[in-house]
Amino acid sequence: MSDTFDSKELKILSDILALVLEDQPGQSETALAAIRSRAQRNQVTGGALKNLFTAIAPNPPKRPSGTTSRARTSKTASADIQLERQRVRDLSENLNKLDMELRSARAANASLKAELYLTQQARAETQSRLMAAQAAPHTRFGLIGVVFLIGCIAGVAGDELFHSLKPQPHHAPNALYLH
Repeated sequence: MSDTFDSKELKILSDILALVLEDQPGQSETALAAIRSRAQRNQVTGGALKNLFTAIAPNPPKRPSGTTSRARTSKTASADIQLERQRVRDLSENLNKLDMELRSARAANASLKAELYLTQQARAETQSRLMAAQAAPHTRFGLIGVVFLIGCIAGVAGDELFHSLKPQPHHAPNALYLH
């Protein structure tokens, strides 16, 4: 084990040891199991752990004491509060900005949906016109045939009408010439 100790490892170890001393048996057993597994993984023996505690005991981390630390703490706390308030303001502004962007995106989405619907209607109408135009040549030939037939019938009827209105010459019946 090295002479310098990682502060993160010491923090984890102290947290686990604090859990060992808990009154709740489940947490204590879990903490002891965690210590055992960590010691096995890092190949730390009980003697090395004892040496760790003796090395830490003479040089515990120092805590600030006295009125100067309280004054610094209140100034630091005041600065922290101001920073947090500014952060809250910034986050609120960002939230409002994002909300406005979301609303405009939803409005644009609704507009595009309406445009899509109109485009789909126009496409359906164009498609129906195209189908009608494609079917028109068959109808055109049939229509031409019907018009020709009606023209022929009208021509024959007109000819008969013309001949019936035309005065007929008086001529003798052919029977007179046969006797």
